[in-house]
Amino acid sequence: MHLAFVSMHTSPAMQPGSGDAGGMNVVERAQAEALGKLGHHVELITRRNSPSDPDVSDLAPNVTLRHLTAGPTTPLPKSVIDQHIAEFAQGLAALGEYDLVHSHHWMSGVAALPLAHERGIPHVQSFHSVAALPGRSLHEGEPPESPARVPGEALVAQQSDAVVAISAAEARTVIERCGADPDKVSIVSPGVDREIFRPLAPGETRYGDWERGYVLFAARLQPLKGPDLAISAIAEVPREIRPHLVVAGDTSADFADYSAKLHDLVDCLGLGNDVTFLPPQSRADLAMLMRGARVVLVPSHSETFGLVALEAAASGTPVIAAAAGGLREAVAHAETGQLMDSRNAEDWGKALRRLLTEPGLLRRMGVVARVHARRFDWDFAASRLETLYTGLING
Repeated sequence: MHLAFVSMHTSPAMQPGSGDAGGMNVVERAQAEALGKLGHHVELITRRNSPSDPDVSDLAPNVTLRHLTAGPTTPLPKSVIDQHIAEFAQGLAALGEYDLVHSHHWMSGVAALPLAHERGIPHVQSFHSVAALPGRSLHEGEPPESPARVPGEALVAQQSDAVVAISAAEARTVIERCGADPDKVSIVSPGVDREIFRPLAPGETRYGDWERGYVLFAARLQPLKGPDLAISAIAEVPREIRPHLVVAGDTSADFADYSAKLHDLVDCLGLGNDVTFLPPQSRADLAMLMRGARVVLVPSHSETFGLVALEAAASGTPVIAAAAGGLREAVAHAETGQLMDSRNAEDWGKALRRLLTEPGLLRRMGVVARVHARRFDWDFAASRLETLYTGLING
């Protein structure tokens, strides 16, 4: 099969030899590479973010990356990328023939769906996040990034030949909120690269030299991901047992001033010596941080799956995560970590204290977490997608 993976909004994870802590472009690339291993040719098509981005480059066997010019050749906030959907669609129309188009994120689907219909080829849609319901606050979910988002999501959910969700939680959302036909929705869970994300080896040095080790928060620095709760939770742990907190991630253009607010929170709570901020990490460096951490914190208000929690599990590191969306599927409560219904910092601090102080608990959870992570495999995900694609192409 000759497949097009379309993603208007991309990140360094799509670029050869690079990556960051953001989950969804990791999913797109990993799915493409696993399909390439099965012998299918996959083109990842995205918007040009720099004049130096090549028209076409090789990522892996049978996988290429193609850049199209749509708007300024600079990184743009997600909230304005949709202004260039029509230009991106024109670029798609100038490309060759494909057997199937799989769009990632709503903007890509709005651009690619008319082309797929015109050419009579199947169109598959993945969302990765869905707009918050009207009237809900930013903290409760992903906000509408433009007035076009909500109707755009409904369009691609209802008119695509299939919708691929990453979790049962996301499947429910696209059915109930976007009007997708349940018979056209499939769940394809993500995988985890267990060669990169692995437990700490005997004698391997951990990151940092803090006496009580560190806990890790790794995500984009935006309110949806809840880094403020991670910081506040650390403040609730008594100083004599308090681990360091490592915050790894970058501020998105839509929340340019949020990093300063987090630093102010650290100062306000008197945690200046207890928190370290790091920039976005490569996949290898993120894995190094995870296997050295005592606990990974995932306090997101909403997650379609929570790939960070799965990567932590493969690293043998327990997780404390919000009981939100797909995190309920990524974390086995009380076995691989702790799921939290509360967003009260005192409750999170109490949960963290328990994991840090109950004899043998972290070790036991870490062992089970590694077993749990083996359920999620990129090759199996690619096999599921191959079956779905074949059925659509054949009729």
